Amino acid sequence: MPYPLLAETTLNAMTVLGVAIGVIAGIIVGVIGLTLVSNRGLRQSRIEAERITVDARAKAETHARVIEVEAEKKALERRQALDKEVAESVAEVKRSQERAAKREEMLDRKLEQIGQRETKLEQQEERLDKAEEKLKTAHAESESLHMQLRDRLAQTARLTEAEARAIYLDEVRASSQQDAAKVTQSIIEEAETKARERAREITLMAIQRYAAENVSDSTIRTVKIPSDDMKGRIIGREGRNIRAIEKATGADILIDDTPGVISVSCFDKVRQTIAAETLQKLVADGRVHPSRVEELVEQTKRDVHERIQKAGADAVTELGLRGLHPKVVEAMGRLHFRTSYGQNVLKHSIEVAYLSQMIADQLGLNGQIARRAGFLHDIGKAMDHEIEGGHPAIGMDFLRKFGEKSEPVLNAVGGHHADIPSTTPYTPIVMAADAVSGARPGARRESMELYIKRLEQLEAIAKAQPGVTEAYAIQAGREVRVIVDARRLDDATTFVVARDIAKRVEEEMTFPGEIKVTVLREVRAEATAR
Repeated sequence: MPYPLLAETTLNAMTVLGVAIGVIAGIIVGVIGLTLVSNRGLRQSRIEAERITVDARAKAETHARVIEVEAEKKALERRQALDKEVAESVAEVKRSQERAAKREEMLDRKLEQIGQRETKLEQQEERLDKAEEKLKTAHAESESLHMQLRDRLAQTARLTEAEARAIYLDEVRASSQQDAAKVTQSIIEEAETKARERAREITLMAIQRYAAENVSDSTIRTVKIPSDDMKGRIIGREGRNIRAIEKATGADILIDDTPGVISVSCFDKVRQTIAAETLQKLVADGRVHPSRVEELVEQTKRDVHERIQKAGADAVTELGLRGLHPKVVEAMGRLHFRTSYGQNVLKHSIEVAYLSQMIADQLGLNGQIARRAGFLHDIGKAMDHEIEGGHPAIGMDFLRKFGEKSEPVLNAVGGHHADIPSTTPYTPIVMAADAVSGARPGARRESMELYIKRLEQLEAIAKAQPGVTEAYAIQAGREVRVIVDARRLDDATTFVVARDIAKRVEEEMTFPGEIKVTVLREVRAEATAR
């Protein structure tokens, strides 16, 4: 391709050279002609013409060589450019061929993979067809067996189809409950273990850090007299003295055949204290008549009121509480004369305050709020004999009336017996502290009659469960040991029995603290070798 182009360039150069020679020759002829016409030295003209011709030829040849060199240079550049274009075209062709080869190879691999997938799909379809056939066969067999069992059950038991279905569902439900009981028990055990460890740690820490006296002194219920003659003087003529005492104090004076004792009965412990101390002063003074009774009652009321205010103020100072209304302080002081199962309510409130603060501190909450809520949680007991309703609701309304604005404190007071929903974490803290204070050993006492009745009720609830053979209340009613029939119940079902007993105890009984339910299942195998 480049060689014809070179020849064409050379031909053009020769043509230009010829034209130049022709032009030069014409010039020479013209000069000679002029020389001949003018008759000026023909020889000289010839010499001049030859010189001019030689110079023209030399210039023409030089010009021709320059043109030829430039033509060759352009031809060489053109050739190099064409060679570069050819090389690039060849390289591009090679790259295209390589890409085509790679694509072809990829297509071959994809075709191979598609072929393998088609093979696998065919095999899977075959397996699915076989599985479907087996499933249909099994379903048909199951239907047939179900029909046979239903017919047999109906024929044997002479039951209707609905009754047979109910029996069948009961059997399925029973087997499912066993499996569910195992799974539920494993989950509950894991959660209870973690929660119990943390709760035990916090509770034991709080009890160890705050150890108050075991049983508080109860308020006075009897008054000793030096002789039985004093009973007559207390009663007075036609009972005027005893009526004056009862009217002034609001308490009942009980005089019976018990030697050396006069009993004072009143639900309001403050009134009971006023009546008992008035009787003591009357006995010591010896002058018993209505006017003297009224005088001593007023004096005793002032003394008791001062003691109430002092008891409330001392408790508030001990706990470091601020911002309490004087009526609230006085109400807390009245709890000094109130007992619950032998436990002084004011001391119980102080104990709950400290326990609540310790628990809240361990949980990263505000100990000041917890201590305030724990101290005020039973304030409703100071006036629950005068206002209708439970002491949690009475206490919450009383605190709100006298300026208590802390919602955690109000909710804890109103909800520490679960009468209202807990809206803050301080309510369950106070509930736990209240239970710890009342359930710790020696904190409370109860009558033997109520104690025996509670133990009997606890054993009766346990024995009412299916499969239970024996039940024994131990540790002063803090635990009940239950023995079940190993032939009727398995290990998983014993956990269900324990939870059912605990649930019924929570719903049907009232008790301080907690009661542990332990269910025992034992299988004994005996054999005699002779």
